[in-house]
Amino acid sequence: MQRVQNLTRTILVAAVMSGVAPILPVAFPGLGAPEAEAAVVSRIDVRGNTRIDASTVESYLTIRPGRSFGPADIDESLKTLFATGLFEDVAINQQGGTLVVTVTENPMVNRISFEGNRRLDDKTLTGVVRTEERSMLTRAKVQSDVQNVLEAYRRSGRYRATVEPKIISRSSNRVDLVFEINEGDRTGIERITFIGNSTFSDGRLRDVIRTRTSGLLSFLRTTDSFDPDRLDADQELLRQFYYRHGYADFQIVSAVADLDREENVFYVTFTVEEGEQYTYGDIDLQTSLSDVDPEELRRKLRTSPGDTYSSLEVEKSLEDLTLDVSRQGYAFAQIRPRASRDYENRTISLTYFIEEGPRVYIERINVRGNDRTREYVIRREFDLVEGDAFNRVLIDKAERRLKDLQFFKNVRITTSRGSAPDRIIVNVDVEEQATGEIGFGVGYSTSDGVIGDITLQEKNFLGRGQFIRAKVGAGASSQTYEFAFTEPYFLGRRIALSLDVYRRTFDRNDYRNYELETTGGSIGLGLPLRDDELRLNLVYRIFDQKLSQNVPSNLSGGLQSSLGRNLTSAIGYSLVYDTRDSRTDPRDGFYVSFGQEVAGLGGDSRYLSTSIDARAYKEILPEWGVIGILRAGAGNIFGLGRSLRASDQFQHSDSWLRGFEQQGIGPRDSLTGDSLGGRWYVHANAEAEFPILGLPKELGLSGAVFTDFGAVWDADPAIVNCVGVAACGTTQVPATVQSNSFQPRVSAGVGVKWASPFGPLRADFAWPLLKESGDRTQFFRIGGGTRF
Repeated sequence: MQRVQNLTRTILVAAVMSGVAPILPVAFPGLGAPEAEAAVVSRIDVRGNTRIDASTVESYLTIRPGRSFGPADIDESLKTLFATGLFEDVAINQQGGTLVVTVTENPMVNRISFEGNRRLDDKTLTGVVRTEERSMLTRAKVQSDVQNVLEAYRRSGRYRATVEPKIISRSSNRVDLVFEINEGDRTGIERITFIGNSTFSDGRLRDVIRTRTSGLLSFLRTTDSFDPDRLDADQELLRQFYYRHGYADFQIVSAVADLDREENVFYVTFTVEEGEQYTYGDIDLQTSLSDVDPEELRRKLRTSPGDTYSSLEVEKSLEDLTLDVSRQGYAFAQIRPRASRDYENRTISLTYFIEEGPRVYIERINVRGNDRTREYVIRREFDLVEGDAFNRVLIDKAERRLKDLQFFKNVRITTSRGSAPDRIIVNVDVEEQATGEIGFGVGYSTSDGVIGDITLQEKNFLGRGQFIRAKVGAGASSQTYEFAFTEPYFLGRRIALSLDVYRRTFDRNDYRNYELETTGGSIGLGLPLRDDELRLNLVYRIFDQKLSQNVPSNLSGGLQSSLGRNLTSAIGYSLVYDTRDSRTDPRDGFYVSFGQEVAGLGGDSRYLSTSIDARAYKEILPEWGVIGILRAGAGNIFGLGRSLRASDQFQHSDSWLRGFEQQGIGPRDSLTGDSLGGRWYVHANAEAEFPILGLPKELGLSGAVFTDFGAVWDADPAIVNCVGVAACGTTQVPATVQSNSFQPRVSAGVGVKWASPFGPLRADFAWPLLKESGDRTQFFRIGGGTRF
């Protein structure tokens, strides 16, 4: 009889664990009868428990002393006890008037450790496992932890990783849980293919997405491993790219990543349908709000008939209209664009409808996931606060701003119902990423030789959203020390306060017959006039400049008048209009800067300086990835009641007129060859950049052809008169000033760019096509630096 009871209990436990309700008699008298009879016990005896109180075990039972019970009660009690996760085994038997509950407790986890992990540290892996030290060990939870660890390795690009859990018994029913890990080789991306694209080449679309193929520089990247979240983000980047270039019918048919387990590589394939490119048709604006004048609001629109359709322009038009209407007292106004497509003429006509929306208020804004960044840094990117009218357009604008900060790996804003029908809760979920950087730079300048620097930079200082940078640099004949600080929200407003201090020294070399030391600083304010496109920058600069000649040489009289110390105190402004799609590698858009600076607020210099710089970028052959760049600039400076010093004037820069040395053109002492600078300068450049065919894309190499035009002229008369005159400090025989009139120079050449993981590097080979006697030419120029 006892054997039958034990066998029945074993079957019952197995059935419970498998989730199948047993239809069996239970192990107490009458077991062999065709139908089980109800039983009654007078007491419950719990055995085998060491850490868990008997009363706790009894609380999970549905059986009570003095009350009849049957097989269903035994079954339910077993299920409940196993579901607690506290017990490895449970048996329920009736012995006379006593119900005996025998339990085997799950062991207590004494310690959790990881072995064999190098790519992911213990802290990272501890964060993905559910089992905790001093908790009960369950087999189901351990198996779940194994899968979580494997998923963490897959997200880091290691699909060959294996994990084996080991349980080491200790005293007092305690165990150590050890995860033995074989990380395996990194699973790279062998190829990224696009199917269905004709307007834009594969190479151009690879530049749009974040995923990269594996190559020579894979050890410096993390984006050349497969990540399903990154693949989803890449699809959205492709959609935005096509929508912003007028392809409103674009869609992604599929995005597939095939794993070749034998080669341990992925093959990623995007299948797309580009559709046709659209331009804007008729643009109209209608409103049901009586006090809103549609004609006044038309000035806020960024969409114009005949222009290429761009979803970004539509989004920004909605934002501008929403803000303007809300300022007029319509906090609940909604602006909805309605598009009408003309498939034959490939135009999209837009009508912006402005109407009163539902009265829904923001009850609460929840910010989650910001372990380091202060909450107010996130909240200030919103144009809304608790209690304001809810507006989806402004919520989307805040999400874009948060992403642009580059403080977070992911940003997601969702909404949920509030405590009342007219209340809504906004949830902001962020995932932080590293914002600090230590850099070591190495480069080569044709004027100062090998240049090196060390830079410490933090974009989110102390989680306050502040930017700091400290830099120390040195070259064969130069030393640089810099410190910069920026507070992007000065006085709680969207005003950027910047502080900068520096010291630069330049020794005598083949390009300079003198030594120059400059120590100074600046304070500036940046005010947005139209989001980030139009800004007004105000700046005050003060610097002390010392020009000396420790080694006797033939120094121009025009420069000898500048020997000694000179303090400059100046205030200036600049208006910057910037629509470039990227600040570091632009392919489309405009950049225009106009500025003026007045020196004379104390100090030794008195002048008014005016300059303008304009650049235009356009993909002229998008299917081949060819980018056209036009740049032009000009400047003028004149003294205010005082003559200019040579150090105040403009000097030629070899960055805008290649083929000539630094200070290689412009007014020059005919005897000593010293560059004197000029009161005017002008330059223009035309360039085409293109990928180098036949080279792997991951190398980041591209070519360029260019032609440059430029001139520097009209030195201050006092400087001209000092050339060769003893009264100005020189004993040389009389000399003349060369190239003091407007004499343009022209050059042409080719360049090679390397978008290295360390930073941009560029080498140019240029030939002067039009030059003057006394000019200093330069065939080869290399610039840039490295970061590692």
